[in-house]
Amino acid sequence: MPTTRFDESRTALKPYGMRCELWQPKRMKREERHNELEINFMPNCSITYLISNRKFKIKKGSVIAFWALMPHQVIDFKDDCPYYVITIPFSVLCEWKLPKTFLDSIFQGEVLFNQELEDLQFEKKRFDRWSTELDRKGTELYSACSLEICAFLKRLALKTSSLSCQQKVQPPPINLVERMAMFIANNFTEPIKAGDVANAVGLNPDYANSIFKKTFCKTISNYIIGQRVLLAERKLSISDEPITSLAFQSGFSSISRFNAAFKKKNNLTPREYRKKHLLNLQMK
Repeated sequence: MPTTRFDESRTALKPYGMRCELWQPKRMKREERHNELEINFMPNCSITYLISNRKFKIKKGSVIAFWALMPHQVIDFKDDCPYYVITIPFSVLCEWKLPKTFLDSIFQGEVLFNQELEDLQFEKKRFDRWSTELDRKGTELYSACSLEICAFLKRLALKTSSLSCQQKVQPPPINLVERMAMFIANNFTEPIKAGDVANAVGLNPDYANSIFKKTFCKTISNYIIGQRVLLAERKLSISDEPITSLAFQSGFSSISRFNAAFKKKNNLTPREYRKKHLLNLQMK
């Protein structure tokens, strides 16, 4: 089966679509972002990710899932053996009606692990089959494959969510919510506000805020601030540029607003945060 490597010239935020592919480990020179759920399965290798500002070592035999709109980057790997990557578009993910707590965790930036796979060879054969069948769009095999991946993800959700949390998400107009999320992803470093996001999709600001909050569990304004803080955290973790410069690069219009938003989330000043995290997240 052919393998894929990350394309450094790839357009930022370009979606992959519903796919399952075999990837060859590669240290990425830059971060990647796309508006999809990403699942990685490591049958024979381990990789180290920098996801937002956090460093994760994904061990052999593990499966992880994360929201790929967060900046993510492979910074190291052990054993040059391929691993599997599944990408699931936002609209498909919400149609599957997964447990609400699972989606809340994903959309709020959690990285979910399953290190209890019982039969790696069985899982490898299953991922191999998915990679073939997802190429056959519009066929019954494609539909069956989608249902199997949905079931796989539901089992992962059950293992990472409490048993009492079985409430399903009632999806709002997904295409509008996705468009708002993508507009923010493309523009949050600019001086945009909630009204600009609503206008971008032709909605009343109150209605836009309502349907956005149903999916992301926060207002548009708070989501924009959260994206700016995430970017600032990453920059503070991997760069020694002046904090004032990083604040403006992250989309904040003043240092006071940056400091207030940053400390509210982290309970640390930007300077304290850098001192705590910079050395631990240096990339090779």
